[in-house]
Amino acid sequence: MKSMASNRVLAKSINLPFLQDNKKIIYVSLLTLLSFFLFLDYIPGMHAYSAWVTPPVALFLGLAFALLCGQAHPKFNKKTSKYLLQYSVVGLGFGMNLQASLASGKEGMEFTVISVVGTLLVGWVIGRKFLKVDRDTSYLISSGTAICGGSAIAAVGPVLKAKDSEMSVALGTIFILNAIALFIFPMIGHALNMSQHEFGTWAAIAIHDTSSVVGAGAAYGEEALKVATTIKLTRALWIIPLAFITSFIFKSKGQKISIPWFIFFFVLAMIFNTYVLSTTEMGMQVGAGINDFARKTLTITLFFIGASLSRDVLKAVGIKPLVQGVLLWVVISLSTLAYIYWF
Repeated sequence: MKSMASNRVLAKSINLPFLQDNKKIIYVSLLTLLSFFLFLDYIPGMHAYSAWVTPPVALFLGLAFALLCGQAHPKFNKKTSKYLLQYSVVGLGFGMNLQASLASGKEGMEFTVISVVGTLLVGWVIGRKFLKVDRDTSYLISSGTAICGGSAIAAVGPVLKAKDSEMSVALGTIFILNAIALFIFPMIGHALNMSQHEFGTWAAIAIHDTSSVVGAGAAYGEEALKVATTIKLTRALWIIPLAFITSFIFKSKGQKISIPWFIFFFVLAMIFNTYVLSTTEMGMQVGAGINDFARKTLTITLFFIGASLSRDVLKAVGIKPLVQGVLLWVVISLSTLAYIYWF
């Protein structure tokens, strides 16, 4: 028994340092491999070889790399994932019709307003009253769950004057739940036999971050992707009033508010596609091409996002903030399902 235990320790001591010492090479190799197979789709007859590169697979590869090897090029990873996600979302706008998107967004608007306010209140009760999580961390987790994950936390944090440690814990909590959601939501949707529209609405409200919402929608289907993206980006506009309200409640004046300008470019892309590109056959092909390319860059973005998670982030999260995030997530997920099926 002792020899078996010592062998496991020895194997661990050999393998992990090897992976960590060569993590940059492994990182570049994984990214190159992923991109190569992903863009094989543009070569006639090669679609079968690229079909395995899906958003969940890309996220899983990034997560596996980060947990086994640690982070490689963290600054590049963070910056690239941020901007590539924004460009990808704008590109998705070239595959959407404005009238249809407005209809989807209008239908989900009522519950969006109720869920944003309700999530903030329930989050305060769970975090502050029951779990005794510190004020700023609890508020950041509630804000990220209520609106759009990391983007909301990044916008509200400076207004709240949150510490780096509080921001890290909140972001880590939301990020872990985002990664889980991308895998389990499509499975739950199929198990419940949800329609494309139902799943898109559910994912947009119950999943925190835009990247995971779009990834889950894409994994479920074309219509689910359109509905989820539209409702989520409409919901993301709440970042602006939330930041102002936070400034008023916590009396932090003069703080810069981070406005998600890419959402407005997404709307402009939809308008251009609806009234310009969709009027001709060639224009429709151009719009479809941009939309398809955006989906591929989104898949790569999920690899970057997955590779941003590390064991240090997991340790920093702690149990109480994670419990708050999970409980709040369960509440919003179940209440959204109830709304979809009964109203």
